Order: sequence, then C-alpha cells, then structure tokens
Amino acid sequence: MTARDTALAVLIACRRQQAWSDGTLKRQLSKDGLDRRDAALATRLCFGVLQNRLLLDHWISLFLKGRPERLQPAVPDILRLGAYQLKFSDKLPPSAVVNEAVEQTKRLANPKAAGLVNAVLRAMLRYPERLALPEDLSLRYSHPKELTELLRQSVGDDKLEALLKSHNEAPDACVQVNTLLCTAKEASDSLLSDGFSARPHPWLPDCLLLGGGSIEHSTAYREGKIYAQDAAARLAVLAAALEPGMKVLDCCAAPGGKSFAAAICMQDRGEIRSCDIHEHKIQLIQNGAERLRLKSIRPMLQDASQTAGEWRASFDAVIADVPCSGLGVIRKKPDIRYKDLKQTERLPELQGKILRAQAEHVKPGGVLLYSTCTILNRENESVVEAFLQERADYTAEPFTLPGGLGSETGMLRLLPCDHGTDGFFIARLRRRT
Repeated sequence: MTARDTALAVLIACRRQQAWSDGTLKRQLSKDGLDRRDAALATRLCFGVLQNRLLLDHWISLFLKGRPERLQPAVPDILRLGAYQLKFSDKLPPSAVVNEAVEQTKRLANPKAAGLVNAVLRAMLRYPERLALPEDLSLRYSHPKELTELLRQSVGDDKLEALLKSHNEAPDACVQVNTLLCTAKEASDSLLSDGFSARPHPWLPDCLLLGGGSIEHSTAYREGKIYAQDAAARLAVLAAALEPGMKVLDCCAAPGGKSFAAAICMQDRGEIRSCDIHEHKIQLIQNGAERLRLKSIRPMLQDASQTAGEWRASFDAVIADVPCSGLGVIRKKPDIRYKDLKQTERLPELQGKILRAQAEHVKPGGVLLYSTCTILNRENESVVEAFLQERADYTAEPFTLPGGLGSETGMLRLLPCDHGTDGFFIARLRRRT
C-alpha cells in the first residue's frame, strides 16, 4: 500500500460508513503498516481532501462532462485525491499523481472511468488558470453555507475568513507533560531521541508541540511522561484553580484528559471522580490514569444529566466539559463541517440540563467549571446566561490564565485563528456561601 492508497481507502470508508476520519485513518494506518514518512503523507492527503472537498468538487466540475452523481462512487474520491495533489502539493510529480489515480480507478471502477479520470486530471494540468480561488468564502474554504453563516453569527464578519482559513491549516500535535514524573525538558529530550520534533508551547508552561508521528509510539508516552491534550482544554482545568487535597468531580470525563490535568495540578493529592455515561469509556480513563501513575482518579459510571443525591454539595469543584457540536475542532476533524447541523440544535437543552444537575454537586463556596469545544453562542454564553438567571446562588467569576488570557466576565472564548488552540469556551461559576 502506498500513502495515496491508504488515503483513498480512508476517504472511501468515511463515505460508505459515515465514519469519522481521524479514527478511520488511525485504524487504516495501523493495518497498512506505513513507515512514519508515508503515514504523515497519507494523513496530509486524507485531511487535505476533506478540508477542501467543496473547492475540489468545484474545480473538477469545470472539466467534467456530464453529471457528477452519475459517476461510480469511488471515482469522485479518486478525482478529489488527484486534484488535491496537483493543486496543493509541489512535492509529488504531476505525472505520477495522474498515473496512480488512473491505476486506482482501474482497480476500483472500470477502464472507461479510468479514461475519464485521466482526461480530467490532465485537463487541470493544461489549464491551471481555470483553477482560481472563488470569491465566495464558503466555497473557497469548503464550509457548507449554513455552517458558514452560523460561524459568522458567532464571530462576526471581521474574523470569519481568518477562522475559516485556520480550519484548513494543520495544527501541531499538542501534549502536556506529567510534571509528577519528569520536567518538560526531560520529556522533550526523550521525544527527540525517538525521532520526534518537540518544542515548548509559546505561552503555556509544561506543554510541548510535536511533529514526526503518533505519540503512542514514543517512549515518553509509554512511560507516562506525556498525554495528548490541546492547550485550550488544559486552560479549562487551570481556570478551575484546583489545589492539592480538593475533592473534584469531572462529570463528562472520557477519555480523561481533564481528569489527568486536574490530578497533576493537585499533585495527585485529593480525590477526582471521573465519570462517563458509557461503560467502555470508563476503562479508557482507568488505562490512562494507570499509564500516568495517577492515584487520585476514580473512574465511575454516571449520567451527567442526573443529580446524584449522595453527592449534593460535596465537591470543591465540578468540571462540566459537556457534549457539544465540536465545531471548535474542525481543523483536527475536518469532516465535522459536513455533518447535519440539525442534529446539534437540541444540544443547548442537554447542556443546560447537565449544568443544572452538576450545580447541585458543588459545595457552597465551590467552583462549577463549564466548557465546550465549540464556538457557537447558543451552546456557550446563552447556556451559561440562562443558568445564571435561574440560580441566584451562582455568579460568573473573573479568572486569569497563562499567555495573558483570562476574563473579567468569567467567560472566555478561544479561537484557533487568534490563539492557535482549538475553538473553546470556558466559564467559571462560583457558588455563593
């Protein structure tokens, strides 16, 4: 299997199974056994096609006779992969790109379709002037119009293009250092010795930006010195201002990153109940805690939308990183942009229900930390403001964070185009004594 074959297999699987690209890609890379260099290329090709799918379809349509929907199902996938390489990659010889696309079509479609693929891709090479970027931002950055308008309502016209552009940029892998086991320099040195590139995050201490492959293959990961977590998610935990000896509830914990960050902040002293509604995810949390050698974490099965009577007013802090539309992580999961937005419309109802349920678990004087990995107002500020209108015993509390970040209003939105993080929302709420 070549890197192009692996990328194509993922694109086909995502189309057939409506599967998420990141998980499908991880499984396909493991199956195909590509070396680190080819795995990186396959990843770039797969994500690049998904990030630019609407734009690629627009360009392909300029050279395609007949209706695209009448093509055999694999042919548009092959054309998109070929067109992406011709337009966005200057490291791959155009003739090799076309030839491999033709061979892929012969294997997955038929000789007649192979002739069509050859003709379209060679026409794109002959007439590059026709491959101009459209003025329409939705088409230029391959975001469906409904999503583009929703994002415009959240960030405004001034930031819209920068946000859409950032969604098509490849972020560095971001890991946090388990400072209970090593320093950031020791973790970095270990990663470098394994062939990874590693550099300190520009403004977040004990955070590293990596390149060079999957961190699971590193000694530092196996030894529990690092764990994968975006800077924004770490900031959410820092905003809770946890201290050693506290009793903390992480009510939507899987796969466990915020619980791990909390335990490290607390020097692994105290108690963290890490809950999820899915039983198989409880084991993920447990495995991660054991790898990181964290003793304060107790994974538990619990529905975050329900109040547990025995937990009422018993936690110093509750972290509620609630289910959301995930539109803040489009740059890591490019296919999120193509999902049906109607499926997200009722999320604020669930988010509000979780917030109200978890508010009962906070001690008087304690903190309720609400966060999401989306930037939509309807899932963020609107949910928190509605909650505060209901609960006079809670107030939004200002906080400060590394990098000069923080909020006087107690609510903070992070954008990839502004902060280099996932799109994220954090609200710190204090229960009055």
